[in-house]
Amino acid sequence: MTTSQLILTTSLYLAAFVGVAYLTRAKVPRIAGALCGSAVFGVVALLAVALGETQGWWRVPKAGSSHFQLLLWLGIAISCTPVYLITWRVARRFGGRVLAALAVASAVIGPLRDYRVAAMFPAWIAFSPGLAPILAVATIYALLVVVGHAVMRIVSGPAQRDSLARLLPGAGRNSAAAKLP
Repeated sequence: MTTSQLILTTSLYLAAFVGVAYLTRAKVPRIAGALCGSAVFGVVALLAVALGETQGWWRVPKAGSSHFQLLLWLGIAISCTPVYLITWRVARRFGGRVLAALAVASAVIGPLRDYRVAAMFPAWIAFSPGLAPILAVATIYALLVVVGHAVMRIVSGPAQRDSLARLLPGAGRNSAAAKLP
């Protein structure tokens, strides 16, 4: 992947981030939490890229250059932010079980996506044969949901505390006030 391709891709993800932030009606604390979750996961992803290269699971051209690593981190961070805004809405609406199902689904879909990208753009990444690279990529995608969402929750609180959160039937924002006639 060239530097200009990485900048273009990051710019497209930035536009997606703005669109998703608007559509999810995310407030500043939730956007800040999503950005923090993305920043932390970006570091995890860069460490995973380095680990995968040392283990021989894949090869990413230019991964050793410092400016490329910074751009890659920024690209990962920007591209994950819309994911966390969506997982926030999912967790708020359906709860933790569905969020866990999303982590499993991303672990299944992620390797398929990455191998398809590698087939279309072999200069971006090359995977080694075998099961180990597939399992490593699946783990990274599961961590994408788990780590980023956890950091977002730490920074901006649980989804259920948001002003737009659905209430359980019969429950009010202030349960003592809800019992008054």
